[in-house]
Amino acid sequence: MSDGKAARLTTHVLDTAHGLPASGLRVELIRRSADAGTPLVTTSTNADGRLDGPLLIGGDLTVGTYELRFHVGAYFRARGIDLPEPAFLDVVPIVFGIADPDGHYHVPLLISPYGYSTYRGS
Repeated sequence: MSDGKAARLTTHVLDTAHGLPASGLRVELIRRSADAGTPLVTTSTNADGRLDGPLLIGGDLTVGTYELRFHVGAYFRARGIDLPEPAFLDVVPIVFGIADPDGHYHVPLLISPYGYSTYRGS
């Protein structure tokens, strides 16, 4: 069901350990299939922990299974956080489905070096 706006996939990342938007965090989007995955987008979050635009918009948003990969280990190391080697969380994968290609899918991520949470946002 459409919300009246262009179909799109968006995300944002909040660093709950520091109470800040996660700026400069690398994000990858992959379209998954039974035999492989197709990389679609690689980008980084801005100062507000958001992307400068949607990951997918309009006709590029199609029914299927997708994976977002959030590079949280590199993000925390770049901020001087002393993580064990290997880090407890390095790349956080979130696999989700898009059933309505006319909808808005927002996949936020809340992170700390030892935990994360996500949900379907608006």
